[in-house]
Amino acid sequence: MLFFSKKKPTLKDLIPDNYIDIHSHLLPSLDDGSTSIENTLAMTAALRTIGFSQFITTPHIIQHVWENTSEQIITTKNNTVAALQAHQFELPFKAAAEYFMDDNFTHLVQDQNLLTLKDKYVLVEMSYINAPIQLYSILFDLQVAGYIPVLAHPERYLFYHTNTAEYRKLKKAGCKFQLNLLAVTGYYGKQVANVAEELLQGGLYDFVGSDVHHTNHVESFNERVKIKDLSPLKEIIINNNFFAFE
Repeated sequence: MLFFSKKKPTLKDLIPDNYIDIHSHLLPSLDDGSTSIENTLAMTAALRTIGFSQFITTPHIIQHVWENTSEQIITTKNNTVAALQAHQFELPFKAAAEYFMDDNFTHLVQDQNLLTLKDKYVLVEMSYINAPIQLYSILFDLQVAGYIPVLAHPERYLFYHTNTAEYRKLKKAGCKFQLNLLAVTGYYGKQVANVAEELLQGGLYDFVGSDVHHTNHVESFNERVKIKDLSPLKEIIINNNFFAFE
């Protein structure tokens, strides 16, 4: 007798029609994301067919690399919205940022000049090589200032893979966790996919994000998911409804 295992769904199959994305690099010419308004239009059109209904775009702010300001990001967002509307794209766009936690970030926190996902929720990241020495001090100061840190793609910080207890320490320190959706397809490698699954099973994730930079990311939504239990993934995708803004 032959037994056939049921194929896993593709990632796009799991995206609801009203999906609200809280992490992308769709604003053109600000970082390593979209390279032009034409590129933005193409990616936005493709993501809309998947089920994306609202976009909170999050350009990098990294000292000496992408030194974007809040004003630059807002201006680019407004110009992008105008271009989208000219092409009959009425999807809501909002501008936030993905902040690299370094000395420059601490100054921005002190100045109360952060672009947030919603209310006081702010998207943060760190180096893929190692955590900043002052990480917990930064997180403490951020919360003293009234902000709620949302840590982008914790599954991609390889230095935590051999010390997964550190993830729970970050949660106890007040961090919300945002899963990169492509991680569950194996896009970033098997090890990252395994850690993502472990964090999902542990109930450590709060939200998800596409982290779309280019068309390869968009096309990868056609890949099948690699994780076994889809229930916790579906739950945190729905959690993104919290960020609805229009």
